[in-house]
Amino acid sequence: MRPFILQRPCSTAPNSMAQHNAIGKQGEELARKYLANRGYRILEQNYKTRRGEIDLVARYKNTLIIIEVRTKHHEQFGTPEETIDYKKRLRLLKNANAYVAKVKHSGPYRIDVICVIIDQNNDPQRITHYENICG
Repeated sequence: MRPFILQRPCSTAPNSMAQHNAIGKQGEELARKYLANRGYRILEQNYKTRRGEIDLVARYKNTLIIIEVRTKHHEQFGTPEETIDYKKRLRLLKNANAYVAKVKHSGPYRIDVICVIIDQNNDPQRITHYENICG
């Protein structure tokens, strides 16, 4: 029997996690600007709960909006939309409920997703806003 040998991660790039985080932050900033240009007021960014992190919290008219931002560098290995499965939606709903309870919000709220594709030059190729994904 061969001994277990620890393999290198799939990505051979030494800073792949740092690069992944940088792409995510860039997507959040693009989403923030996108929302601000459409009249949304950003209340929080990277808000931490016991269950995770909320990328953006905004208000539009009288509705509180919890926003998940999904960013990819290209769509060669799938779209950002494909990363929002049932478990992710459930986590988003739990995070949203925790936030609403913490700030004692009693009005309407919803959960949105913004999907961002960044090209090779780190410019936005596509920004798509999906409203009320858990409703």
